[in-house]
Amino acid sequence: MALAKEILGCSVIERSSFVSTPKVVLSSNRPAKQNLGVNPSLIHHRRVSLRKGSGGPAAVAAISEDLVRAVPENVVKFKVRTVVTVRQKNKEDLKETIAKHLDAFTDRIGRNVVLQLISTEIDPKTKAPKKSSEAVLKDWSKKTQVKAERVHYSAEFTVDSNFGIPGAITVTNKHQNEFFLESMTVEGFACGPVHFPCNSWVQSKKDHPGKRIFFSNKPYLPSETPAGLKAMREEELRYLRGDGKGERKLSDRIYDFDVYNDLGNPDKGIDFARPTLGGSKIPYPRRCRTGRAPTYTDIHAESRVEKPLPMYVPRDEQFEESKQNAFSAGRLKAVLHNLIPSLKASISANNHDFNGFADIDSLYKEGLLLKVGLQDELLKKLPLPKVVQESSQGFLKYDTPKILSKDKFAWLRDDEFARQAIAGVNPVNIEKLTVFPPKSNLDPDVYGPLESALKEEHILGHLNGMSVQQAIDENKLFIVDYHDAYLPFLDCINALDGRKAYATRTIYFLTPRGTLKPIAIELSLPPQGPSSRSKRVLTPPVDATSNWMWQLAKAHVNSNDAGVHQLVNHWLRTHACMEPFILAAHRQMSAMHPIFKLLDPHMRYTLEINALARQSLISADGVIESCFTPGRYCMELSAAAYKSMWRFDKEDLPSDLIRRGVAVPDSTQPHGLKLLIEDYPYASDGLLIWSALENWVRTYVNYYYPTPAVVCNDRELQAWYAESVNVGHADIRHADWWPKLASPEDLASILTKIIWLSSAQHAALNFGQYPYGGFVPNRPPLMRRLIPFEGDPEYTNFVADPQKYYLSALPSLLQATKFMAVVDTLSTHSPDEEYIGERQQPSVWTGDAEVVEAFYEFSAEIRQVEKEIERRNNDHSLRNRCGAGVLPYELLAPSSEPGVTCRGVPNSISI
Repeated sequence: MALAKEILGCSVIERSSFVSTPKVVLSSNRPAKQNLGVNPSLIHHRRVSLRKGSGGPAAVAAISEDLVRAVPENVVKFKVRTVVTVRQKNKEDLKETIAKHLDAFTDRIGRNVVLQLISTEIDPKTKAPKKSSEAVLKDWSKKTQVKAERVHYSAEFTVDSNFGIPGAITVTNKHQNEFFLESMTVEGFACGPVHFPCNSWVQSKKDHPGKRIFFSNKPYLPSETPAGLKAMREEELRYLRGDGKGERKLSDRIYDFDVYNDLGNPDKGIDFARPTLGGSKIPYPRRCRTGRAPTYTDIHAESRVEKPLPMYVPRDEQFEESKQNAFSAGRLKAVLHNLIPSLKASISANNHDFNGFADIDSLYKEGLLLKVGLQDELLKKLPLPKVVQESSQGFLKYDTPKILSKDKFAWLRDDEFARQAIAGVNPVNIEKLTVFPPKSNLDPDVYGPLESALKEEHILGHLNGMSVQQAIDENKLFIVDYHDAYLPFLDCINALDGRKAYATRTIYFLTPRGTLKPIAIELSLPPQGPSSRSKRVLTPPVDATSNWMWQLAKAHVNSNDAGVHQLVNHWLRTHACMEPFILAAHRQMSAMHPIFKLLDPHMRYTLEINALARQSLISADGVIESCFTPGRYCMELSAAAYKSMWRFDKEDLPSDLIRRGVAVPDSTQPHGLKLLIEDYPYASDGLLIWSALENWVRTYVNYYYPTPAVVCNDRELQAWYAESVNVGHADIRHADWWPKLASPEDLASILTKIIWLSSAQHAALNFGQYPYGGFVPNRPPLMRRLIPFEGDPEYTNFVADPQKYYLSALPSLLQATKFMAVVDTLSTHSPDEEYIGERQQPSVWTGDAEVVEAFYEFSAEIRQVEKEIERRNNDHSLRNRCGAGVLPYELLAPSSEPGVTCRGVPNSISI
């Protein structure tokens, strides 16, 4: 013992819980908890600042580098202990239960879970990393019946006194069942506890023979990887990349790229065939490769996996149990998959239209009557969540959408129609009007004459005495322009059964009170000939007939808006465009890479929700095609936007606001921008979050990358960005606008964009879908009738019963309830949601204590943002978010309870 103390400076011996010895406390300037029991003069004291390697108040969370190393002449063996946390499943199927009991039995006879500790150092004799003895998890069989969510096991390693710092643990699972390894903590070393955040499924050795590798929480750039971990770092990345061959098993952890060739099912017939998205013909981002066999009909199309069979995503990307339960209990499964087919059969012979607004109201008050041949057994098998409550009369009830909660008739008003362009679920399309009449960028040789029908006389009377040019010069005119997005598809859309659409433009005037009012709507159809009535302009109503015309025009605008919102701004610009960055991060950056650690919470569940979307939402005859105006052309419209307007360099909030002309650079303003619509809730709240994110990411990046050379020489980092662009966005890789990655500033900018899009931007576009769209007349996802001209056969019906005509133009009862069911599920926060400013294991996710401190400061800044948003929502001078019947803008309020709340910013695109 005395010899060991002399060699190790007492530290290892006294920290080991397996050796009993009087505690020695030496005098030091450090807090008592940091005394290592060694001579203080041998420890290098570093300045406390956010520079790599400095100390800090959260040092307990870090692996200290202040170790006194000695090379003993006589090696002493000692024991260290690891605590292993395993998260249990709440529900098991019969097969898993049988395997669990079998594992408990065989664990006693040697088929157990085996761990081995790996040092950061190389053994000079073997030229391999120093390793501990193998150790088995204790008491697995005894703890089989424990019902807690987390079960803690322990194991003891024997190591040499010259072992060095533990850097990795290998795990071999000899059981039948996989298990979820949450974390491991090794105790007994001089450096204090060594933390291993795992959060991964460990497969049985029979399915995956190799050992699993888990690294400690200490981040290392590739060039700084300790010698003992270099080979393992490379080995783990090689496994995650795979070889690009064969079909993936659900238990695999392999990340690879493929095109969107699995949306259609040509084997079911020509109506179910869809073009491949991705490639020179139709550019599109790449998705996660599954390797399924091609269809029989088309060798280039991948065969489909239909519900309830699961789609492949790497095992650790699958929903955790609480998320899966929340998702499965949602109406996407309960209503869509069980109710709708039966409803379709039972009411197909009946009137599909709403007969009056009372019919829509009754969906929330009384529910949806399940009538005509709908069997009672159906209700019994529906796993109904609380939002869809079954009453004894056999109804399905929907929660009242938030748009109706403060003012039932707000949606009819022009000011609310305009307010939603800056504070609704799609506040990212409004632009400053720079030229009047507005111009198209389409090719007139292909699409015919493209001149706008808007004239000065349409809007002059609504400009408070200004001329049109004066209003433009004074930043008073704004536009939401869907002309170019829709016009190329209108012939195809309007040939579909039960679909009618225009390409719309809406002009808004900014009033002296800071609110917007719509002053003209242009509705365009493809020109059919020289005397064609392909364009028309409607202005605010002056009588009853023009009022109903105006309401129909606004409905068509909202239908255009709903399509672009869902297919472009929501699906394409967040879900689809982020997937390549996530795939490349797992393939090219080690789990111990500091940038991987930064991005990790912002990648959670995205691959899984995107796979589910390919399976049920964006697929042929899926929910999106069924519910939105473009029908079978939905994804082609999305791809057209990717080709014509998506630019990664403009996807950050400040650049997007400037690009749309709704903000101008102004160094005197808090965020370096001046908003031209001062009360623009999405933009003003978004800038608060953007600024907090930017500060946090810049601080983090500068800690690890003090110079451009460090960025340029980081091969994993460069490989990640290169693969994200050149493979993940291969079809536009040669665009000259891609940001370079050559300096810490470049890196911080790229990362802030990615985190912004994955968190705040997605939240702003997603969690208001049911609160605003759950009342279908407010945002009809599709329209079924055009607006009749005087003299048309339908005009007589319109004048005779305008309400009936209006309701017949909206989605049918079936389409509406199907849509409501889906957007309710998409708007729901799950119980395990992680919000911006939060992380799993917040004090030990990284081994660098100063970074932990900086993250806590970021969290505190996010809490201040929340308070400021709350203050703004009670400021009566901000009329776009506060006033009689006006909904507060909370979509960027960081926190939320579970459920449909119309607020909350999760870290990632998780729904």
